[in-house]
Amino acid sequence: MNFLRKLLFPFSLLYGGITALRNFLYNKGFLKSKSYDFPVICVGNLSTGGTGKSPMIELLISFLKDNHKIAVLSRGYKRKTSGYREVITTSSVEDVGDEPLQFKKKYPDITVAVCEDRQTGIEKLKSMADVVLLDDAFQHRKVKASLNILLTSFDELYMNDCMLPTGNLREPKFGAKRADVIVVTKCPENISDSTMEAIKRKLKPKPHQEIYFSKIGYASEIKNTKEEKPLSYLKNQEFLLVTGIANPKPLVEFLKNEGLNFEEKSFPDHHNFTTSEIEALKKHPLILTTEKDFMRLQPIANTTKIYYLPIKTILLYEAGSSFKKRIGREVKLEK
Repeated sequence: MNFLRKLLFPFSLLYGGITALRNFLYNKGFLKSKSYDFPVICVGNLSTGGTGKSPMIELLISFLKDNHKIAVLSRGYKRKTSGYREVITTSSVEDVGDEPLQFKKKYPDITVAVCEDRQTGIEKLKSMADVVLLDDAFQHRKVKASLNILLTSFDELYMNDCMLPTGNLREPKFGAKRADVIVVTKCPENISDSTMEAIKRKLKPKPHQEIYFSKIGYASEIKNTKEEKPLSYLKNQEFLLVTGIANPKPLVEFLKNEGLNFEEKSFPDHHNFTTSEIEALKKHPLILTTEKDFMRLQPIANTTKIYYLPIKTILLYEAGSSFKKRIGREVKLEK
């Protein structure tokens, strides 16, 4: 795989050149970005995935839902529909995508919609919300967000990566200068001050940029649509861990550290399970999965005991209150 990626390096140069030219045209005004007179907060990354965008969107929802009418707008990755579509709790993954359905089921009182054209989506939503959260829209330059939150994972900092297809970057590293806030996600529990300072030096933030560090917080319970059980329920039981996420390694390590005994079956990110895969999974009496994958594994819920383990973003070293104030200033909650 590494040899193949090196072989594709000339294509990385070509792709990087095309995306750099596109950004140049937007930066100079030859291509137009639209701004809005209400807060539009974008959460995104430079890489192809696995940085924790969904937990960050949910963290923002938790900050804002009590004082604002919130709408979340996503493209609905891998859905089988197109155009604008509002998500309801009974929507299917095929119609709206897994993450938008997850947001709606967890927060049924907020508006969630999918649209590949974010301008069109925002126009539809502006009468329903006073804050719009854009999921995975950092490269969607047709919209000028009022606040850009850029995520990069601790193990795969964008400064250490290179362009597709040799690396995982969607655009050149200097695109990070458009961010207002940079969050280093999936940090280890015991990350030191010196390590964080070294990362800050490597990322070289601009004067206007704030950097935060976060980790994954795993719940102490597992859930499905009918019940909730303590994570300890899985001890002394053999189960199958099914993941269709970009990087299952942190989850696997967490479960092993909890002393759990399990087999693992991993699929690509946002994997659409085939009929044969579903039938094979039905043979397992007990399955644990992620919340996102649980949205796509509903066909086995009536025949197999299946649970998901909720996660959340936790800002490190009591930075949560500072981060919340930064978001509050954007939506005029704080001076």
